[in-house]
Amino acid sequence: MKRINTSPISGAQELLPAKQAIFDKLKNTISEVYHAHGFLNIETPTIERQEILLAKAGGDTEKQIYKVVKTAEAADAADQALRFDHTVPLARYVVEHENDLVFPFKVSQIGRNFRGERAQKGRFREFYQCDVDIIGRGNLPVYYDADVISASLDAILGFGLDTPVLARISNRKILSGMILEMGLESKSTDIYSIIDHSEKVPFETTEEAFVEIGLSEADKAKFLSFIDIRGGKDFVISKLNNLGIKNEMFNDGVKELETVLGLLEAAGYKEQIEADMKIVRGLDYYTGTVFEYALPEHQQVGSIGGGGRYDNLTGYFTEQVFPGVGSSIGLTRLFYVLNENNLLKSQDAQPLDKAIIPISENEIPYSLNLAEELRKGNTSVTVVMTDKKLGDKLNYAAKIAKSGIVIGEEEVKTGQYKEKLFTI
Repeated sequence: MKRINTSPISGAQELLPAKQAIFDKLKNTISEVYHAHGFLNIETPTIERQEILLAKAGGDTEKQIYKVVKTAEAADAADQALRFDHTVPLARYVVEHENDLVFPFKVSQIGRNFRGERAQKGRFREFYQCDVDIIGRGNLPVYYDADVISASLDAILGFGLDTPVLARISNRKILSGMILEMGLESKSTDIYSIIDHSEKVPFETTEEAFVEIGLSEADKAKFLSFIDIRGGKDFVISKLNNLGIKNEMFNDGVKELETVLGLLEAAGYKEQIEADMKIVRGLDYYTGTVFEYALPEHQQVGSIGGGGRYDNLTGYFTEQVFPGVGSSIGLTRLFYVLNENNLLKSQDAQPLDKAIIPISENEIPYSLNLAEELRKGNTSVTVVMTDKKLGDKLNYAAKIAKSGIVIGEEEVKTGQYKEKLFTI
């Protein structure tokens, strides 16, 4: 008999139960924090029409989507595909249900997305994303930018990691206004790309990249000095104001950045936020506040999430204007890098709370009844009903539960039992 390859496809995560329990705990933590911040959860279909997914797509997106092939209806098989993020389906959802939604619409989405890019270490083709978005009808005050950032910060802080978490924040209007002031609009795409990649390459590479796109020595020096600005609110706002740039877009961006930083400081996040002009975000639909989350003591991990403000979520689907701000945590990648850097070791390893071990088959009915009683208290319980020796049963229970309860004749008779905590 030919042996079939049973390994998961490249770019897909598959975990053993103990690791899956940790992953699920992180996912549930994010969901609970989002709800506590007032976000309403929705689920959009995994399969969407291709014309929806590609309406606002660019670059290699069409090559990366997974098309759905329906053998029974091959004629229209090319019309559908798996979603590659939550943003485009959310845009469709808002247009479809706008008359039934309350704006500002605070929404969370947690689910799998699919992207057919080259699988590599820490990058996946099938992955969980945990998004929060706030959508306005016509307008959305900048104050909501701080609301989204605080929700994602609290979600990551809720993991109980033994390392600091930092939100690095900027505003795209600042750089856009600076480019306009310097008369470099024709080079704006290149400038954004160079700055976006500046942390991943040596300083000399960034310097050479500015020269290659034809910047003068003076302009190159201005951008190199600009991207070096980072720190607390008062320091950064002062540095930006002292650049002497009169452009209206630039000054609007500085004011918005000051507002967002001020709100987050007032909410108690002063130690978890930093203004950083290197943060521009690669996606071209961001128009204002942009941010990324990082673990400053583990820079090799890179960004663990991010997002930003967009002027119009639904521009490709309706003439009505729906501005918004969104934040995303890529949970599959985040779990991978936290696990690789041993930052999850403080989490519980056993998936279940308790294991009940009847000594013989005579104690099984009582054990099953006890398990049902314990489950009423929101406790996860399994009953070990194998015919092995007690020692073997205990060894098995210790691998899947935090504690065990041995049930013998005396325990059945008295209804009293002792609980044994298992050590990892």
